[in-house]
Amino acid sequence: MSVLVDDDTRVVVQGITGGEGKFHAGQMIEYGTNVVAGAVPGKGGQEVHGVPVYDTVNEAVEEEDADASVVFVPPAFAGDAMFEALDTDLDLVVAITEGVPTQDMARVNRRLGETDTYLIGPNCPGLITPGEAKLGILPGNIFASGDVGLVSRSGTLTYQVVDNLTKRGIGQTTAIGIGGDPIIGTSFIDALELFENDPDTKAIAMCGEIGGEDEEEAAAYIDEHVDTPVAGFIAGRTAPPGKRMGHAGAIVSGSGTGTAESKINALNDAGVPVGDTPEEVADHIESFL
Repeated sequence: MSVLVDDDTRVVVQGITGGEGKFHAGQMIEYGTNVVAGAVPGKGGQEVHGVPVYDTVNEAVEEEDADASVVFVPPAFAGDAMFEALDTDLDLVVAITEGVPTQDMARVNRRLGETDTYLIGPNCPGLITPGEAKLGILPGNIFASGDVGLVSRSGTLTYQVVDNLTKRGIGQTTAIGIGGDPIIGTSFIDALELFENDPDTKAIAMCGEIGGEDEEEAAAYIDEHVDTPVAGFIAGRTAPPGKRMGHAGAIVSGSGTGTAESKINALNDAGVPVGDTPEEVADHIESFL
């Protein structure tokens, strides 16, 4: 089984005529993802990789019965693209774009709260159900079908942990890269709830990083609501306070929260072992199975 995406998911790619959108739409199709449409204002009537392009997401949803979208739109216009997607009946929107203005995401987040749609990202690699569908930029070749769910703020860390798991013969149900910006759609808690409710997910890998309090909040949720065993990793242990480390959300304020130590302690208190390396995360996952 899987969460959010499977081989029945019908995908519209917003920005499919641009360089990134065209390239990754091709990679998604090659992987087996059911890309049924593109949506680009003013480009309706074209085709990309044999996929029809519509002027609006709404047209794509109505004409091709799409239920998910992937956003490959430049930062200045990505907020509007997400709004357009959220104004349809899509179940899932995956925003890959990096550098979306925070004030735009604040508006998107308010709109998201009025819908039943899941938004993954922005500034994320997307998500994948191995052997069925991938939405985004994840390298499909390192994933394998199995019974471990993975949720991560970091794309690169996702790949490292998954590579360690797959090389041990441990596959994944679904892997979700939620993104590292200060304001994102789907949170750790949302993903944990999905995996906890998935009968085929037997263990969960949760990869966080410094900055914010999302991991601490997730630890409290795990303690109260998650019976599936979870192993964790926290990136940025050596980052100095006040220094932004890569992701816009990965910055420690110096207030005592958001540090690697505070996150690791919170997870440990919730019974979650935290690996010092991606390999150690795989060690913990292997011990659960």
